[in-house]
This record gives sequence, structure tokens and C-alpha cells, in this order.
Amino acid sequence: IDDLAKVDYSLNSSPAVFRPFIDLDLKGIVYPAGNHTGPPYVAAPFTVPDQSDSMLYLAFSEYFFQTSSFAYYTARAFDITIAEEVKSGKLICFLLFFFFLQTCSYFNISTEIFGSIIPEVAKYSVTPYPVMLKLMATEIPVISLEQDSFTVEIQGSMEVFAVLPDSTTQSLFTMNVAANTSIALNIFDQKLMGSLCLNR
Repeated sequence: IDDLAKVDYSLNSSPAVFRPFIDLDLKGIVYPAGNHTGPPYVAAPFTVPDQSDSMLYLAFSEYFFQTSSFAYYTARAFDITIAEEVKSGKLICFLLFFFFLQTCSYFNISTEIFGSIIPEVAKYSVTPYPVMLKLMATEIPVISLEQDSFTVEIQGSMEVFAVLPDSTTQSLFTMNVAANTSIALNIFDQKLMGSLCLNR
């Protein structure tokens, strides 16, 4: 898939060949690159609705997404350091998903911004200093499939540092983050589009 994860897919059973269609039952498992350790999940069987008005149907199980989440968590893909310029809106998206989603305008974050929210930061840093953020997932993100969407539950932490004039850093505070979001996928104008809703 990329430098961090690979997918292993093989037939679960012999292909079922019928006059109007063929069923291919594949078991797809995503592993961390260079580590073929089995994920801590059990694949549950599922069925595809019996429909015949389209040429091709693809179905992905919860197991596929769970192993993907496990692989990227094991590869520490959700541990990221953000310094200096941060894309507006992306920081919020990152706290929700621990990866960037949309292209947004740039702005500089500093101790002045956090000082307006947290008085202790304002007391510590009278002079505005640039800020560095260290974000990490503290547990494997949980992905659950729903009827028309899927939910992602993420738990992580964010440590905020002030970058001092001599390029050293001073830890300001650490906060825990827990987010539950829903994502609905639709095909619009021959493109797969997603809509995001923050549940809590």
C-alpha cells in the first residue's frame, strides 16, 4: 500500500461460478510493513445483498478496516510532530483523525494563541514564541461499519511545546483527546465523496 503497510489478500474459498455472475471471497489482511504479525482481530463472515442491476459489486468487511487501523497504529503512522506553519483547519482534522484531510490556508500558531485560552501559558510566556505540537494515538483507532456510514473512534494525546530563541523546547501542557466521528460515503458525479460528522 505504502512504506508503512502492506495488504495480503487470498481466496477464502473456491470461486463460486454461476451463469450470470462469479463470487470471489477474498480475505484481505493489512500488516505493518516488515512485520507479518497477525492482528488481534477475528474475521467474521458476512454476506453481500443479492442484487443484479450493476456489473460489479465490492464489499469490504469491518475486519479489513480494523487490520488497516492496527497496521498503521503499529507503524506509528499517527505519531506526528507539527512545527511552525500549520494548515488552518487541518489541526482540528488531525485531532479527529490523526491525519490531514483538506487543503486549507496557512497560519502561524504561537504561545499567544494558547495563552488566550489557557491563562497559565500566558503567565509563562509574556513574549510570543512559536509552538510545536506532538500528536500521537494512545490506542488503536476503532472503526465500526454502520448501515449507511462508518464510525471512527480515536484516543490520543497532544503535547504542546514552546520553541525558545535558542531552538530548545519547553513543554507547556499535555492534553488527552477522544473523538467519535461518522463518515458517510456517496458517489457524486462519478467521484467517491465523503461527508464527516463529529458525534462527540
